[in-house]
Amino acid sequence: MQKIWELFITFAKMGSITFGGGMAMLPILQREVVDRKHWATEEELMDYYAIGQCTPGIIAVNTSTFVGQKVAGALGGIAATLGFVFPSLVIITLIAGLITNFSHLAWVKNAFAGIQVCVCVLIFNATVKLLKKAVVDRRTAVIFLVVLVSSLLLNLSPVWFVLLAALAGILLKNWEVKGA
Repeated sequence: MQKIWELFITFAKMGSITFGGGMAMLPILQREVVDRKHWATEEELMDYYAIGQCTPGIIAVNTSTFVGQKVAGALGGIAATLGFVFPSLVIITLIAGLITNFSHLAWVKNAFAGIQVCVCVLIFNATVKLLKKAVVDRRTAVIFLVVLVSSLLLNLSPVWFVLLAALAGILLKNWEVKGA
């Protein structure tokens, strides 16, 4: 039960300071889940995040569920998920009640503009970190470049990119093994 409570508290802390969605959560997840708690490796976290993008729901919540399940089974997944969404429910409920009264104020608009810029930097930093871990050879570099260019040119669901990249990884690795 102590592990369940620890999962809930840890993810509640992350949920209370994560602004900007799933991508903004990556550096916080990495610091807490990988570096501090050692609940997952960076590779596992990237896998959970990729699967979280392909499954219905919010990426950050899905990733939390995967980590919690790994640490303490189904109950751990539930605790991590509830922990992550609890602060948002409280904060959104409070903001929804007040935002209409203050949204027209310049300082509120400026604060949100500043938060958006900060979230962009957090997402960029997380992307660079993940890129360094994910692109490790020619095969992964090719997959990265094809997905990058395709995502800029095509209007496809991220699910297709993940599925096609997985297929490419399998095919290229098998080709590499047979060619060696």
